[in-house]
Amino acid sequence: MGSNPTMFEELKKVMIKEFEMTDIGLVSYYLGIEAKQKEDGIFISQQNYAKEMLKKFKMDNYKPIGTPMECKMKLSKFDEAEKVDATYFKSLMGSLQYLMCTRPGILYGIRLISRYMETPTTTHLNAAK
Repeated sequence: MGSNPTMFEELKKVMIKEFEMTDIGLVSYYLGIEAKQKEDGIFISQQNYAKEMLKKFKMDNYKPIGTPMECKMKLSKFDEAEKVDATYFKSLMGSLQYLMCTRPGILYGIRLISRYMETPTTTHLNAAK
């Protein structure tokens, strides 16, 4: 918050008087986001969240790839592939959207695929995975 420790301590005292709160020290994990505070900055990641998400969607044995989405992939609302459970698909997309907090490189692919949440097919699910 700042480089002046005295000023920081005074602010904390005022905040604790005014609001119902306690000082629990440096944040290390909050809402699935890990924070590592070092001298050269604060670094955040969602490595554990990503691992848990892969387990949840039975993808923990998948191989990693370098590109977030297949190039020139054609998706359509009128895809004639087999329909998939929309709730499952929406859950996957919601998890991916939360993962965008620390991985902005997947934003384009997620936004493109999330257009098909109304009636998802196996093609859309495979693209999301």
